[in-house]
Amino acid sequence: MNDEAEGTVAAGIEGLDDILRGGLPQNCLFLVAGPPGAGKTTLAIQFLLEGIRGGERCLYVTLSETQREIEKVARSHGWDVSRIDMTELVPSERSLAADAQLTVFNPSEMELGETTKAMIEAVQKHRPQRLVIDSLSELRLIAQNPLRYRRQVLALKQFFGGHNCTVLMLDDRTGGPEDDHLQSIAHGVIILEQLVNQYGAERRRLRVSKMRGVAFRGGFHDFAIRRGGLDVYPRLIAAEHMGEFVDRDLPSGNTQLDGLLGGGLPTGTSTLLLGPAGTGKSTVATQFAAAAAARGERAALFVFDENIGTFRSRSRKLGLPVEKFLQSGLMTVQQVDPAELSSGEFAAIVRRAAEGSDASGKPAKMIIVDSLNGYLNAMPEEKFLTAQLHELLSYLGQQGVATILTVTQSGMVGHMASPVDTTYLADNVILFRYFEAGGSVRRAISIVKKRNGQHERTIRELDMNESGIVIGEPLTDFHGILTGVPTYVGKSNPLDGTPRDAK
Repeated sequence: MNDEAEGTVAAGIEGLDDILRGGLPQNCLFLVAGPPGAGKTTLAIQFLLEGIRGGERCLYVTLSETQREIEKVARSHGWDVSRIDMTELVPSERSLAADAQLTVFNPSEMELGETTKAMIEAVQKHRPQRLVIDSLSELRLIAQNPLRYRRQVLALKQFFGGHNCTVLMLDDRTGGPEDDHLQSIAHGVIILEQLVNQYGAERRRLRVSKMRGVAFRGGFHDFAIRRGGLDVYPRLIAAEHMGEFVDRDLPSGNTQLDGLLGGGLPTGTSTLLLGPAGTGKSTVATQFAAAAAARGERAALFVFDENIGTFRSRSRKLGLPVEKFLQSGLMTVQQVDPAELSSGEFAAIVRRAAEGSDASGKPAKMIIVDSLNGYLNAMPEEKFLTAQLHELLSYLGQQGVATILTVTQSGMVGHMASPVDTTYLADNVILFRYFEAGGSVRRAISIVKKRNGQHERTIRELDMNESGIVIGEPLTDFHGILTGVPTYVGKSNPLDGTPRDAK
């Protein structure tokens, strides 16, 4: 085919077109490779339907599946493929006859010639501008010889080059590594993969390994097959999304908490709420979300560890008015199923919330992930999750979004351990602790890190009741609160102001 592309054609899949910086080079031949079930046929139909929408002639040549099977796939997605020309090239009846196995001649040469001739005749008859050949594995089997197979594909490429046609050739990669040399013939190569986790749904991802003349986004990109086709999630590159925003503090609406923070959380920063289970991390995060909604700004919450019913019940009992904000759309809560989500899809969901391209339609100015433990445990087989999280936080920061992450440390008192060290990623760190005093278990809160601005360095008692969050005076009469078992060094009884020797 012509090595010089005349422009680009949209693949009909938004995420894939984004990876390709606009689409596929026009009038070129491309290889789409992947194992059975990876999504090749679905991608090919979407490619042809995009051509139909643009008024182009489209042809689907099937060598392995019947036209009825292709139409069944289309119906499962709600697609009408009646305007796509289809040519079904099935093995001849003669190849199935018993006497065909007894001849001294090799029937593959005759069958290869017949198949190629029928394919050429279909192209000359319909003169498509977009063509799909499904699949190359049948040509490989018919050819029976790698050299003959390569020459046949090369000849087809030269033929299509004179017909102003953009071609997708599908391959299930059953030929093994020895057939990778076919990639040198194609103008571009898109590889689809399907990975099976030890628990949960399978994960699909794609990679553009070659695309001549296109500065495509490299690496792996997660995707899912849903009703309506492939939903591709391009790998997030924060450097491509620089934005401008007003630098200001976002208060929580709680005077004592805002005093600890020196006014609130700065826009475009990430905040880590760190402590053992039950110390109030989720409640403090919800307080910030409710305050944002009260200002008319959307807050988007992604919860891993509790269901939405529990979230509503807990907030109501603590006097947080989340119901009215949920009804108005200023607060959205999405429960994340850890067994059904890939890291790329989660990043795409968060990104759409920040851009306002999700169902809400309003950009989120505050995003809360509760908790990071759920995010990490949801994808234990993923590598480099911390690097992906860094990219996501950088992107959100550049959009002026305030991000809050909760992390549950193991243990209740004494030594605490985190599942992963993410403190270096966060701009602000709020530390929560249990401590023992006066025969009861109490909570403490302190601000241990704030990159942008001053903050109070005291440790204060934290309580939560039907009135909301209550933060007490600095615990100056205690030493070692962060260890969980402090020593009282004051002159009065702990926390009640009564002298020690009072009766």
